[in-house]
Amino acid sequence: MPDVITRPCCNDASCVSVCPVNCIRPTPADPDFFTAESLYIDPDTCIDCGACVDECPVDAILPEESLQPADEPYLRINADYYRDHDVEGGLVDSPRQPKLPPGDLHVAIVGAGPAGLYAAEQLVRTARISVDMFDRLPTPHGLVRAGVAPDHALTKGVEKNFDRVAAKKNFRYLLNVTVGQHIRHEELAARYHGVIYAVGAAHDRRLSIASEDLPGSASATDFVGWYNGHPDHAGATHDLSGDRAVVIGNGNVALDVARILVTAPEVLATTDIADHALEQLRSSSITEVVVLARRGIAHAAFTNSEFLALGSIDGVDVVIDPEELVLDATTEAQLAAGTLDSTVATKIRLAQEFSARPRVPGRRRIVFRFLADPVEIVGEGRVSGIRVRKNQYAADGTTVTPTDTVTELATGLVLRSIGYRCVPVDGLPFDPDRSVVPNEAGRVTDADGAVIPGLYVTGWIKRGATGGIGRNRACGQETASAFLDDVVGGKLPEPFASRDDIESLVADRGGHPIDLEGWKRIDATERAAGKAAGRPRVKLVDAAAMTALASPVTA
Repeated sequence: MPDVITRPCCNDASCVSVCPVNCIRPTPADPDFFTAESLYIDPDTCIDCGACVDECPVDAILPEESLQPADEPYLRINADYYRDHDVEGGLVDSPRQPKLPPGDLHVAIVGAGPAGLYAAEQLVRTARISVDMFDRLPTPHGLVRAGVAPDHALTKGVEKNFDRVAAKKNFRYLLNVTVGQHIRHEELAARYHGVIYAVGAAHDRRLSIASEDLPGSASATDFVGWYNGHPDHAGATHDLSGDRAVVIGNGNVALDVARILVTAPEVLATTDIADHALEQLRSSSITEVVVLARRGIAHAAFTNSEFLALGSIDGVDVVIDPEELVLDATTEAQLAAGTLDSTVATKIRLAQEFSARPRVPGRRRIVFRFLADPVEIVGEGRVSGIRVRKNQYAADGTTVTPTDTVTELATGLVLRSIGYRCVPVDGLPFDPDRSVVPNEAGRVTDADGAVIPGLYVTGWIKRGATGGIGRNRACGQETASAFLDDVVGGKLPEPFASRDDIESLVADRGGHPIDLEGWKRIDATERAAGKAAGRPRVKLVDAAAMTALASPVTA
């Protein structure tokens, strides 16, 4: 019986390198690796050796005989991928370290999220390379801690890999340090052979429609940060007194938001959701979440695994009007001919299955509306509704155009989930059109396209706000490899100041750096509180309290 990759797949491809028959695709060498929703195991090639099961950091791979009923559709989803993808044998090599010249090397990484930690993972394999990782928050792990939904505990399992990186003797955390305030970019450049920025995309994109900033209208960035206990959003409140919420967008974050709003509080109480959010959700009156998508089901941005998982939420119906499942002419022709990409075909099939399900009176529900464009948020003093225009496919079969049909949905809560954007970083060039730092394979370039020696980027600030944990691994490895190649090529400037004064420099400017031991104290406190409550952890959300807890006790 074959092994099967299920919903928690993180796409970091650690399973690929241990497969003796190379039956897991796409690999980092395949052109569709960076756009794949998940990795997939070919059931006809898998020899059921279990190597990938043991290697998977998020426990997403299961033997077929161990599948629960809710996971059984993944056997077909895995097989469907190979309907239009061939498999060739042979192992895929992991990135290899080049032979470095003599001498110690020091690297600063700004940002302690997955992209930065994956870059560090490759660098600290060489004992002569020391990595100092800075982050403005008192805690590491970036969006794994503050972005992954609390009911997706398995996905957070990649933290085990990050902990192994942090335990290396040539790695040091400098958390609770804001680069640009406690230490400047030019001071890092003077002290390190390379500076890698992995600062992500913390800001949301806007709709640019009337009354977007009315109370009751917020971004998914704010809402996700609120329920995940991000210190920047811990003090927020959201009005959950109405019976309907509207989520604008159709990516995985939109589905996360919708799912959290309708999941029973007693289920959320077993997760690491922030206590303040859980308390408000316990008194929520929301029974319906409407998810608006500008285009049709074939172009939905959510992954099939997240879409499928909605059907397993206890006490919740997924509602799709069959008339909403309009396809563009190109997709319809490919589907009829059997040439449609298997991932898109699966998405359409799942939507059709949802649309055919009976609805149970009195249950909470997630309602999908496709080809629906928000045009105005309405309300006096706060949100009371949203006006939505119906779209249609134009004569060319692919372009979406507006119709004259506008309806109004009554709601007291509108959450936009239409993507993230990066903002300029002090000391670095910035491309406002692409919302990234211009670069070549991670090497930062100036306005003329020339590489700036010793300066690198990775993650969303490098490539834009696309891709999840798996893509960040490949992205971080590419940037780390660029640094190593530049060392071998003698292309890096030699630091002219010592990094030994970093902590005192930060302290002189009012900073309180938190090292690995300090983070361990925060982590242990959260886990102990979680154990007492039957939860993975109870998150601390106040930065000052975490700073005090992380500080070593002195006589």
